[in-house]
Amino acid sequence: MRVTLHVDGAEFAAEIDRPGESLLSTLRDRLGLTGSKNACEQGECGSCTVLLDGAPVCACLVATAQCEGREVKTVVGAVPRPVRDAFVQCGAVQCGFCTPGLLVSVADLLERDPDPGDAAIREALAGNLCRCTGYEKIIDAVHTAAATLAGERP
Repeated sequence: MRVTLHVDGAEFAAEIDRPGESLLSTLRDRLGLTGSKNACEQGECGSCTVLLDGAPVCACLVATAQCEGREVKTVVGAVPRPVRDAFVQCGAVQCGFCTPGLLVSVADLLERDPDPGDAAIREALAGNLCRCTGYEKIIDAVHTAAATLAGERP
């Protein structure tokens, strides 16, 4: 089965051999786009979070066959530079395994709420597990990114 999808602004076609193949498998194994991480394959950790038509989803739970003609944004295409820079500046990146999913979730949050409070940040990140940071540095990074982006917006 041939599926055409738009990933990070480019059109890709993938041949999948089973209708239930996950978007994560297609991105990583067939298209060579390895930014989204493969951790739990059960939608529990958030490492594979991407935006599908603007909504955050766990790519491991979405069948590629459902993505025909749809827009997928990975950590490469969904995350503005100030968000990535804030994670580095605030020490929110340690082992890095959860980072792509966290970055996508934060970018989505800041698109919807340019100045979120701690409760909104915690809620937006509830589906992303991090075993290294304790989340405080991640929350600091979200506030830093929000402030930077606010300075860039007219």
